[in-house]
Amino acid sequence: MRSCSPCAACKFLRRRCAEDCIFAPYFPSQDPHRFAIVHKVFGASNISKALQELPVDQRGDAASSMVYEANARVRDPVYGCVGAISYLQNQVSQLQMQLTVAQTELLRIKMQQDLPSPPYLAPTNNFNNIDSQPEYLNFPSSTNVIQDSSLKTESIWT
Repeated sequence: MRSCSPCAACKFLRRRCAEDCIFAPYFPSQDPHRFAIVHKVFGASNISKALQELPVDQRGDAASSMVYEANARVRDPVYGCVGAISYLQNQVSQLQMQLTVAQTELLRIKMQQDLPSPPYLAPTNNFNNIDSQPEYLNFPSSTNVIQDSSLKTESIWT
């Protein structure tokens, strides 16, 4: 038995609320905005038909879904829920990319910490003196002069 006050739907539609009102369990009188927004988007007749076609145990979820869809339609008349879902899917995709980048960076840092530094990458304190630089930095000029005499005789063009 419900209280004698009419449900939000019957108040909105200005009609007497029957004992077996289809709207009463899902649109209580304490929340009139809930029915008003669903009515604006779907209409009372369509809401009633949708609720009557469902089993009683699924009607509460259907009413909540209609409220959510109606709110989404008011915010975004073109896309409604699809716009919100698309936005959230894009956000999830971006966050997955960021997570992958972060995991890759963590793996790179861990691998750098696990491996000893190669001797040719060991830091030197004096880069001003060319004689104190590592061997890999002492390269000839870009004139392609061959320094080793054994390589001079082994040319593929002569």
